[in-house]
Amino acid sequence: MSGSKPDILWSPHHVDRFVICDSELSLYRIESVGSAEAKPGALPLSEETAATLLAINSDTPYMKCVAWYPKHEPECLLAVGQANGRVVLTSLGQSHNTKCKDLMGKEFVPKHARQCNTLAWNPMDSNWLAAGLDKHRADFSVLIWDISSKFAPEASVATDKIRLSSGDTDSGMVVTKPLYELGQNDACLSLCWLPRDQKLLLAGMHRNLAIFDLRNTSQKMFVNTKAIQGVTVDPHFHERVASFFEGQVAIWDLRKFEKPVLTLTEQPKPLTKVAWCPTRTGLLATLTRDSNIVRLYDMQHTPTPIGDETEPTIIERSVQPCESVIGSFAWHPSSQNRMVVVSPNRAMTDFTVFERISLAWSSTTSLMWACGRHLYECTEEGGEGGAAEVDIATKMRQRAQSRYGHDTVQYTEDLEQKQQGNKQPLVYSGIKNIVKSSSGTTESRRCWSGSDRQTDVLRFHSEERSLALQLCGWIRRGPEIDVEPFLKSLEQEGEWERAAAVALFNLDIRRAIQILNKGASSEKGDLNLNVVAMALSGYTDEKNSLWREMCSSLRLQLNNPYLCVMFAFLTSEPGAYDAVLYESSVAVRDRVAFACMFLNDSQLPRYIEKLTNEMKEAGNLEGILLTGLTKDGVDLMESYVDRTGDVQTASFCMLKGSPGDVVKDPRVQCWIENYRNLLDAWRFWHKRAEFDIHRSKLDPSSKPLAQVFVSCNFCGKSISYSCSAMPHQGRGFSQYGVSGSPTKSKVTSCPGCRKPLPRCALCLMNMGTPVSSCPGTGKSDEKVDLSKDKKLAQFNNWFTWCHNCRHGGHAGHMLSWFRDHTECPVSACTCKCMQLDTTGNLVPSDSV
Repeated sequence: MSGSKPDILWSPHHVDRFVICDSELSLYRIESVGSAEAKPGALPLSEETAATLLAINSDTPYMKCVAWYPKHEPECLLAVGQANGRVVLTSLGQSHNTKCKDLMGKEFVPKHARQCNTLAWNPMDSNWLAAGLDKHRADFSVLIWDISSKFAPEASVATDKIRLSSGDTDSGMVVTKPLYELGQNDACLSLCWLPRDQKLLLAGMHRNLAIFDLRNTSQKMFVNTKAIQGVTVDPHFHERVASFFEGQVAIWDLRKFEKPVLTLTEQPKPLTKVAWCPTRTGLLATLTRDSNIVRLYDMQHTPTPIGDETEPTIIERSVQPCESVIGSFAWHPSSQNRMVVVSPNRAMTDFTVFERISLAWSSTTSLMWACGRHLYECTEEGGEGGAAEVDIATKMRQRAQSRYGHDTVQYTEDLEQKQQGNKQPLVYSGIKNIVKSSSGTTESRRCWSGSDRQTDVLRFHSEERSLALQLCGWIRRGPEIDVEPFLKSLEQEGEWERAAAVALFNLDIRRAIQILNKGASSEKGDLNLNVVAMALSGYTDEKNSLWREMCSSLRLQLNNPYLCVMFAFLTSEPGAYDAVLYESSVAVRDRVAFACMFLNDSQLPRYIEKLTNEMKEAGNLEGILLTGLTKDGVDLMESYVDRTGDVQTASFCMLKGSPGDVVKDPRVQCWIENYRNLLDAWRFWHKRAEFDIHRSKLDPSSKPLAQVFVSCNFCGKSISYSCSAMPHQGRGFSQYGVSGSPTKSKVTSCPGCRKPLPRCALCLMNMGTPVSSCPGTGKSDEKVDLSKDKKLAQFNNWFTWCHNCRHGGHAGHMLSWFRDHTECPVSACTCKCMQLDTTGNLVPSDSV
């Protein structure tokens, strides 16, 4: 390497030692900066590491290549190839091993002097050393030496002719008889032993790559190529080899050695070194001349079937270890992704290549990423108050699995019957629109029930107000206003305070006291309810009474909002019920029902309008009771989706609206499509199909038109054209044997041009002929089979073909064939039809 750029060699058995070789050999030890072994004169390699010079060997001039002995003993044994073709064994440091002393200074001399280009130790039989030489017309270019061979006594004569000024050498230490001689009349530029067999040697010759088998040296396997420099085997995949020529790298698979499996992007400058990373699978580093960057090629395998000729995915990137020009580099043998680079003036840098971070965010909201050999997962941790709030995507996924939205109870069906002449049921228009059209309101004064007081309370009645009370759930259908069934349902659910408030609003104070006493005596009841009941029993309508004064001041201290509004109602002036109507903690439906009972025709629409605007701004779904499935309802739902992202609820809710006004709104269509895409992303294909069916029932205009049809190969017309041309039903695919009914005629020709339909590749029958479950049976048997098994009459008879090779047949026959075969059933066709569709191997998540 005299006069050339320096090179680096890591020690094969010391992970902290490496050699820099140019005009001399320098052994360094790498250590951390803060360690006790670090000397003051150490060369800094990075912020954490420094190199200490241990030994220098300048006894071997005219170096062209160096190879480190792969075994532990003797350590620090190196083979040096010189410009005259000699291979000299030398050492760095003092070794007390007898074998090492016997080998020091040993020389292996070719017959004719020419440059030694490359050296390679056999990793299995470490006594074998392969040397690659320049071309000589009367000599071999690949010589394999046995370093333990005896010395040749006649070597002294040969060495006098070719000796350069290398000092006095003992003629007994010269070997001239190689173990093997390969590659006559050719040049060898690079060498490497193949790990799969100690007898196989890969050599980059003058115009080809050759694999020599030492068991039969008369034969070789070779491929003509220009990429014959720097051959190196992937340590993780022994069948993969890299070589280069000028600026281009070729990747070879020794199992298919006819051509490179991959050719990397050509660089503008010639390459000087190519090396596989020993700690990372499929990572190749390349260096170009006069460059300060190292290019990395990460070779990822694509999930394709074995045997398909598809190139692996390559991820290319560049790293810059230092500012100066890089002369050479070497991967660390054990530290992951670590390398040392050296500049032409011997400035060294210790550098670690950071792994790409591959991020994967699944549709199930799981976040994972990989960095190097580590796999990380991001999990939600609950706060101090308990588990973290579940993300809306997780909620929607869980609800989709439980058929959310499909099995809704239509309790308003009876109410819809009232609007026979109206296309849009009045209940879907919302209470806001219902009370606007209120007419014929009557006033009535009703006394308190269960109280000695004879005070009359003013209430309002109309058909629209009764409908609003039904929508709020207070009463059932009928002319009578009877809240007793509603109170009993609240008692069963343990909502004692709400039930008492509803009873009180219906002027039944004795029933309210009874509910509170019952709630106090229940298992989980609050004993304070007895105190509230006692306070209610003392109700008086005198304005200046002590009871009214104390209830007005102390009611705000009650924790339950329903208890609070009960006393607010009792202490309010007639017609002034703001303390009840604007208590935000009370359910909207209860406040609206209260308003429908106690507000007049001028107050009620104003209150409903104000409450509707509040619900729309807050995106509160309770407001859908007021807006209905109208444009106001879409505005409210938009605010809700913006706040929560719950497109699932928005889609199911809005599908109940009028097809002309609501469902056609672009916002509603956007929610529906987003929800469909979400189901597809979760692989809930069955759930998405159910949603589409549910949608088409509610919105017939959303049913998609036929997008695919089978056309004739001759005239191009649809084979099922007649079914759309005929006004009557029943002439679809059933006419062509697809329905499977044994009474249908079998049409095996195009209805347009009468040319025959293609034949099934397996049964050789024209398409349109029903599939028989028993091959070789007659037509009568075929009809019997089809009538017995209706499944054969459906999908098994469909037209099926491959979009790549255009071969096909009956779907049932094709599925049966590809259960046991991978290639097309047509002779001489090697298409792997079933494996072309990558989604064909996916399993729906909702079927697992």
